[in-house]
Amino acid sequence: MVSRPREGPARGPFPGLLCLLTGLSLSPPRCHRVQDSLLSSASGFSNYRGILNWCVVMLVLSNARLFLENLIKYGILVDPIQVVSLFLKDPYSWPSLCLLIAANVFALAALHIERRLAAVSRGGGRSLVTNPPRSDSSPVGAVFALSIYTVLFLKLFSFRDVNKWCREQRPTKAKAVPACPGERANGDVGPGETSYPANLTYKDLYYFLFAPTLCYELDFPRSPRIRKRFLLRRLFEMVRPLSSSPLFQWMVPTIQNSMKPFRDMDYSRIIERLLKLAVPNHLIWLIFFYWFFHSSLNVLAEVMQFGDREFYQDWWNSESVTYFWQNWNIPVHKWCLRHFYKPMIKRGVGKRTAQTAVFLASAFFHEYLVSVPLKMFRLWAFMGMMAQIPLAWFVGRFLRGNYGNAAVWISLIIGQPIAVLMYVHDYYVLNYEGTQ
Repeated sequence: MVSRPREGPARGPFPGLLCLLTGLSLSPPRCHRVQDSLLSSASGFSNYRGILNWCVVMLVLSNARLFLENLIKYGILVDPIQVVSLFLKDPYSWPSLCLLIAANVFALAALHIERRLAAVSRGGGRSLVTNPPRSDSSPVGAVFALSIYTVLFLKLFSFRDVNKWCREQRPTKAKAVPACPGERANGDVGPGETSYPANLTYKDLYYFLFAPTLCYELDFPRSPRIRKRFLLRRLFEMVRPLSSSPLFQWMVPTIQNSMKPFRDMDYSRIIERLLKLAVPNHLIWLIFFYWFFHSSLNVLAEVMQFGDREFYQDWWNSESVTYFWQNWNIPVHKWCLRHFYKPMIKRGVGKRTAQTAVFLASAFFHEYLVSVPLKMFRLWAFMGMMAQIPLAWFVGRFLRGNYGNAAVWISLIIGQPIAVLMYVHDYYVLNYEGTQ
């Protein structure tokens, strides 16, 4: 018998059915399609966690030798135990307790003034201006005391403004006073919301003074309960930055060795010291940001069941200087926008002028918190803040995207060490150079 040649699977009246029954394919499987490389922006890929971990590992390894070399050459310069014992043994180096107690005088006076205005007047009124008396405490203690009084000033200013707005919208007839329009936290306050002037109580005032916000409201958003695990994690994060003392160990010799180049005006050595100081200074700034804006403020908010936890936004993605200053410190930005920028706009001031005025006020407070504790007037912090205005124009005009973001990072990494070296040099000249 002669056998017929075997036909392929595509022949016959029902090739598709035959292929389905036999499991064969009409054509080989495709292994190519139109697609972009993974690192191309058009691919849409965004999971770079491994690269981030690689950057962290490289940063640790590249600086481990520097830390070891520093310890071998200079020994231990910063001992956390000695720092703590210094504060415990010398009570005069603490922030003055009398100054902190005296702050209550301004808060209580503001409350009673507002109560009086609510009873007899619909006028604006003015809260007391907080001005701490002089203190002979250490620079660190003075910075702490001045920071408390600055925060108190901003809070009482907001307290005065909000109560003034409520008085101006108060009905003339003796009826139940509604809550101040526009002052609800998020529009979901229940029927038992606070109304003016029922908010003028000690409990309401001190809740606001301790709350992690600078803007006063008659009703704040509240979280339903205190999350114990969340609170413990944030408390642990507050203690963990004590391990950053090697960064100060790294900075101290660099600052000390920078005095001679400054005296000799050796610009090449000054730039070298500046770049050497930039990395540890920037790491300390990042640690402080996380410690204060994420850990500390969340601890305070969790204990007080304060619901609004927007203390910062994605400033690290800033493609402009303006975006950075609007998002790295949300409590201050909200206060400036609500009580400074918008009132100026309503009075007919141009946007550019109002923005410049906000930077001017911020520059004043930066200089105030540095010059007064150090007992010297140099304007380095003031000029550094005002330099942000032309920098913001330049970045916004010529740089976009990743280039703008890189410019913001460079300004943060390089700008702060310049101010640190300037203040350290001037403080050294005024207090130590003549004694050696």
